[in-house]
Parts: sequence; C-alpha cells; structure tokens
Amino acid sequence: MSITYTTVGDLKVGSYVVIDGEPCRVVEITKAKTGKHGSAKANVVAIGVFSGAKKTLMAPVDQQVEVPIIEKHVGQIIADMGDKIQIMDLETYETFEMEKPTEDEIASKVRPNAEVEYWEIMGRRKIVRVK
Repeated sequence: MSITYTTVGDLKVGSYVVIDGEPCRVVEITKAKTGKHGSAKANVVAIGVFSGAKKTLMAPVDQQVEVPIIEKHVGQIIADMGDKIQIMDLETYETFEMEKPTEDEIASKVRPNAEVEYWEIMGRRKIVRVK
C-alpha cells in the first residue's frame, strides 16, 4: 500500500498529497468560506516530487484526498552511468538503477561510493540528499 487518505482540510504546507496521480509537496493553502449553506473550500498549490510541475487542487475541506506514503532509505552509489546511476540499498543490499537527479545541488555531488538518502514514493524512487 503506497498511499493513505486524509481530508483536504487536514493538509498543511510541507505535507504531501497526490494530485492527478503525481505525488506532490504542498507549498500553499488558501481556504475560503462560501455562502450560508456552502461548505468551505480549499485551494491547494503543490509541486510535483518527480516532475517539478506546479499543480493546484480546489476542493471542499472535507473531501478525501490521497497522501503518498514516503519510504526513506539510505543507499550507496555504485556506478555513474551517464543519465542513470546504480545504487545499493545499505539495509537490504538490493541494487537497482535510477535516473540521475536533475537538481544541480544534488547532481553535482553524485559520485561513486557516495551515500545517498532516497525516497520511494508510489513505486518510484528519487534521491533527496547526498551525504
């Protein structure tokens, strides 16, 4: 199970939510109360974890939304193969390939034997930090 559920009203800036099937980090929330009998609505602005794209979600605060479960792991870079890198998980010793990070601050530190923190979200992996 790679997702859980919460309501739109329980989302906070910095939390994660699934919008259009893409796990996103919430960067801004505005809530608006509507008329006498309408329910309060929230406008959630989030940035895609993998795509980096800005996404918005406009929904009633009591509407259920999917929240990605983020598994945090530590691995070691075994090989740099151009646009892909090979990583070994330091707990399970499983090795796998993943795309090289595009963020300059992380990509510039990618080198063999470096320790990395990577997240597994909804079956996809992303390096978030090079130690």
